[in-house]
Amino acid sequence: MRKLLSVKNWTLFVFITFIGSTIYVAVRMILAPTVTASPADDAIRVKGDYILLLLSCMFGAVAMLLPGFLIHRVNLNIPSYMIIAYAVFLYCAIYLGEVRSFYYRVPHWDTILHTFSGIGLGALGFSVVSLFNKSDTITFRLSPVFVALFAFCFAIALGVVWEIYEFTMDYILLTNMQKHSLESGEMLLGQNALMDTMKDLIVDAVGAFFISAVGYVSLKYDKNWLDKLHIRHATH
Repeated sequence: MRKLLSVKNWTLFVFITFIGSTIYVAVRMILAPTVTASPADDAIRVKGDYILLLLSCMFGAVAMLLPGFLIHRVNLNIPSYMIIAYAVFLYCAIYLGEVRSFYYRVPHWDTILHTFSGIGLGALGFSVVSLFNKSDTITFRLSPVFVALFAFCFAIALGVVWEIYEFTMDYILLTNMQKHSLESGEMLLGQNALMDTMKDLIVDAVGAFFISAVGYVSLKYDKNWLDKLHIRHATH
């Protein structure tokens, strides 16, 4: 019961934070100027600068409803550890990263988050295999090598999808999700402009490889290290 209350407290806190941030950013966007009066005012945010913030906060609020939907509508049993980790990650990535500008203010903040996202997505990959396994007595029908490889590729694939999303948003909305320019607005050129995207993919791979190696050893030697992180069909 305490764990359940703890999960509810975490998710409610993060959800309220996103709702409050959405309202705050919407008000700031309404009050912000459309363009700056002079080049000296480049540090002042204009309406366009708040588009990404607003979309991110709205996405975060909707994303916080996803675990409850999967539990009650899709009939899945999601471990409390995964829900809390999910909520904390969204809080760090969206509220601290975007709203509080930790991506610019805290060194390697984006790198740290992408590393942990690779670990989390890799763990999710193991759960996907477990969900497709219909047997209640045998956890995995496939070899440990194949399961670990699937988890690794699963995490990398989702990491690539995210980078495509960032590129698309930057192209359509003229945002800076891929950090192709500095906070001052100065555009980066050449390899420097690609640095953020490639670094994200590399640390995604590092995190995914780590959890895949842990999962492989766990399956190979029956350690059950990842059992507490498996999403399963709820039993009645």
